[in-house]
Amino acid sequence: MRDFAVFFIASALLVSGCGTGTSGRPDSPVSIIFDTDLGPDYDDVGALAILHAMADSGKVRILATLASNKNELVGPSINVINTYFNRPNIPIGAPKGPGVSLGCSQHWSDSIVARYLHKLRSTSDAPDAVKIYRQILSSQPDHSVTIVTVGFLTNLSDLLKSKADNFSELDGLQLVGKKVRRLVSMAGSFPEGREFNVYNDSIASQNVFGKWPGEVIFTGFEIGERIFTGLRLIASPLKNSPVKDVFRISIPLSAEDINGRKSWDETAVIIAVYGPEPFFNLVRGKIVVMENGSNQWENDINGSQFYVTWKMPVEELTRFIEDRMIHVPGGK
Repeated sequence: MRDFAVFFIASALLVSGCGTGTSGRPDSPVSIIFDTDLGPDYDDVGALAILHAMADSGKVRILATLASNKNELVGPSINVINTYFNRPNIPIGAPKGPGVSLGCSQHWSDSIVARYLHKLRSTSDAPDAVKIYRQILSSQPDHSVTIVTVGFLTNLSDLLKSKADNFSELDGLQLVGKKVRRLVSMAGSFPEGREFNVYNDSIASQNVFGKWPGEVIFTGFEIGERIFTGLRLIASPLKNSPVKDVFRISIPLSAEDINGRKSWDETAVIIAVYGPEPFFNLVRGKIVVMENGSNQWENDINGSQFYVTWKMPVEELTRFIEDRMIHVPGGK
């Protein structure tokens, strides 16, 4: 059944517009909102670095970088990375209602916040993520924004539940349906399992994936766990780089990272910008999030949700990702 679903998607992409062309490269810059739990793990930092690298080369417009993690160092850490890449004024938002707060055991976040320039003092000082979402989405052309979520689904759940305001007469569900082109989510384990992002706010995950009014592409736990990055970054001649510092600090502290850190979140950014081709195949259907935070998958040839399976060799994709993680700010 899964082989049939993959075949069906391969032939249907040209009709649905799910891809960006046979080359995998977008024809114009992709407008992206990046939503991250940055802190419990540090692949988020690699993903944000890649996003800035692709913005420097004209492939991306970064509209906002939002924290789904209420830990007080998350917002400042995001601001550090944005400032390092010469984009200090990218809007940063955070949850204002109930949410998850998790820090990092390797102490990289407090290290880069202490060393590098940033304006945001704490995550709680950031504006409401829902207001940022609503303000930005309402100002964009219809069906033009790609949202990349690599953390908890808290902000997106709150967005879907939001009401009309001074930014838009549409409620959250209507606004997303009108303005968002695609949601790319590092979440879930496929075809079934229990994954960190879904589990930690399972109620929000159920709400988002059960109600999202458009296309969703999942890159699951089983994808990123095969991609190890960071050693080339550490060995690179980059100086005064918070991105390099995060990996330099963290990798030696875990025996499982001897070959580099597993790279879940980086794959979501790659898919958001380039589309799934030529990196991955797609399986069409829908995710079912259980009350205990685990997930299952139901194949459906008419579904608007997809999860990715391997197509490009792992070594080739690893190189592609690391090349962009080593990017020098302002470089092409």
